[in-house]
Amino acid sequence: MIRSIFRQRRSKVLRLAACVGLGLAALALGAARAHAEGAGGGSFVPGTSGLSLPSLSLSFANSQKPSDLVGVLRIVLMMTVLSLAPAILIMMTSFTRIVVVLSFLRQALGTQQMPPNQLIVGLSLFLSFFVMAPTWKNISANAVEPYLAEKIDQKTAFERGEAPLREFMFNQTREKDLELFLSLSKEAKPKNRAEVPTYVLVPSFVISELKTAFQIGFMLYLPFLVLDMVVASVLMAMGMMMLPPVVISLPFKLLLFVLVDGWELVVGSLVKSFG
Repeated sequence: MIRSIFRQRRSKVLRLAACVGLGLAALALGAARAHAEGAGGGSFVPGTSGLSLPSLSLSFANSQKPSDLVGVLRIVLMMTVLSLAPAILIMMTSFTRIVVVLSFLRQALGTQQMPPNQLIVGLSLFLSFFVMAPTWKNISANAVEPYLAEKIDQKTAFERGEAPLREFMFNQTREKDLELFLSLSKEAKPKNRAEVPTYVLVPSFVISELKTAFQIGFMLYLPFLVLDMVVASVLMAMGMMMLPPVVISLPFKLLLFVLVDGWELVVGSLVKSFG
């Protein structure tokens, strides 16, 4: 008896589910048919509520005009610059020195993650833009704009754009570091700067920047180190040896840094060091 009642209920549920499924399928077919009729019944007219999508085509064909390749070369050049932009920004500009010095400053203050890494990198980036602005303007005026105007070819644009960047790196590179990589590369001794290969100049510039940044970082550490030693001596004299000196010295470090207007001194000295 119970089994028969259960079977009847199950059959009713299955019939109801089948009816609902058929109804949903019919609605979906009707909506699809209406959409197809609406799409095929007319075309898009400006000013109406229709939706138009831009067309995209890709084709390969032989061209007898060199001017037809200008657009393609511009895209290739742009993609190349974008792919090398992080390496160019870090290795061939003032970014290395600035970000290392600001990191040393945060460690000297002992503020852990304040300022955060994003803020330090962002400030270093915009300071690099500020320092490198004359170099970028020179590259834009002598290389990029004439090339986009089709007044010079790609090779000439590359040579003109490389020259201001090489001049900046030469002005910040120590002769000792340059001699090191010249000896390691086993190249003939160059007679002037123009004969120094770029692949030799870049690593020489980087280690010179690191050496300068570490020297500035050492000078930043000294006043805060003296303050830590004074606080530690006072705590030991008072018998408070279990209290970490950093906890007491941190407010005094921040007070000292604010009173002497530390950000102006550090940033100003960094920018002037590239003069």
